[in-house]
Amino acid sequence: MDNIQIIIDKINYLKTKRNAVVLAHNYERGEIQDIADFTGDSLGLSQQAIDQEADIIVFCGVHFMAESAAILSPEKKVLLPEIHAGCPMASMVTADALREEKKKYPKAAVVCYVNSTAEVKAESDICCTSANAVEVVNSLEEDEILFVPDKNLADYVSRFTTKKIIPWNGYCPTHNQILPEDIIKAKEAHPNAEVIAHPECRREVLDISEKVLSTTGMLNYAKESDSKEFIIATENGMLHRLRKENPEKSFYISSEFAVCPEMKAINLHTLLQSLELNQYQITVPENVRAKSKDSLDRMMKIKRNR
Repeated sequence: MDNIQIIIDKINYLKTKRNAVVLAHNYERGEIQDIADFTGDSLGLSQQAIDQEADIIVFCGVHFMAESAAILSPEKKVLLPEIHAGCPMASMVTADALREEKKKYPKAAVVCYVNSTAEVKAESDICCTSANAVEVVNSLEEDEILFVPDKNLADYVSRFTTKKIIPWNGYCPTHNQILPEDIIKAKEAHPNAEVIAHPECRREVLDISEKVLSTTGMLNYAKESDSKEFIIATENGMLHRLRKENPEKSFYISSEFAVCPEMKAINLHTLLQSLELNQYQITVPENVRAKSKDSLDRMMKIKRNR
């Protein structure tokens, strides 16, 4: 038995012994996705955790995702196997900075992308995902929307609303560095492939893509589409699950640089250590948790289309 299999066996043993559930984001390493009990997008996983009778949630993702699980399941212990796995975009907005910006736009509703800290969610009126951002914005009575922190998602939403969108100057470095020339090059190599892009990408990339979809939307579309080849403009970890669930179809990366180092920080060793040593527990102060949960609860009443 090789060392990897020994680690996998230990992880599976400890999951059972400690009544733990392992959640893995679609961008995680393939080995982590394969051993997880559930794989999905950040909010979908947190919602999945609510329904589990587990005592421990091990969230293989980045810090804000583990926070969301702690917000929605405060009675459970939430562990993040790598404490330094953060989100650069989430770090581009702070609660203090948002409070100052809100003073400039007193009539604006604050829509907060779930890729943000609990403190920022608590300062927002409602959260959104990439799948329901358009619907969330259009559900609000206000005519002005302060949209944080992703300027690319804000720009995408602006195409489908008559409301004034005031974007925060944040972005996902991984998606933002996918360029139109990358798509053109990939299309030249795979002329029969459909291009599916995540709305965190630049407008110029979305303009030359056949579909703009969230990660969950990509999974659903790939299964349902008659197309056999796809170029996927998002973090490259997404291809592992797409290929696994659609072995008869071909999936190509849009750019070799579309890799998030934070999403690749967790491996089998750190996952095992997390289960063995209870590291690292993520908690949210109750005053922040209650306010941020309100923003999430309002969002979850809105349907998701993408």
